[in-house]
Amino acid sequence: MPEHADKKKRLSVYLDPDLMLLLADYADRRGRSRSLVAEAAIASFLTPDADERQEAAMTRRLDRIDRSIQRLERDIGIGNEAFAIFMRSWLTATPPLPEAAQAAAQAQGGQRYDRFLEALGRRLAGGPKLRQEVPEERE
Repeated sequence: MPEHADKKKRLSVYLDPDLMLLLADYADRRGRSRSLVAEAAIASFLTPDADERQEAAMTRRLDRIDRSIQRLERDIGIGNEAFAIFMRSWLTATPPLPEAAQAAAQAQGGQRYDRFLEALGRRLAGGPKLRQEVPEERE
């Protein structure tokens, strides 16, 4: 094999200034030369399985997003049902107040609401969360 076959070939490339900054930042963070990073990026782009790797990475990301959405849907469903049960119970058990008692009830309601917000803040900060107390659905 001729001696010059093992030597790397020089290529001059013009990059957009923003792309050059990204390349420089990436190389600096990794402690690598810009040339090495660019060579690896080009090799990755030109490798036949690059598309499969990209697709696999995208699939993993989409799976994570899907799981997050499923958790959010579950949490929202729990919140909606808990609120509906509470409202039905409260509306069924709470008789209307006479006019004379409404001002005192509003004042007491304000105090209770403030205590509720404090308790909610403590629970959100330290748990356990309602979603942790509700058993997972089994399909």
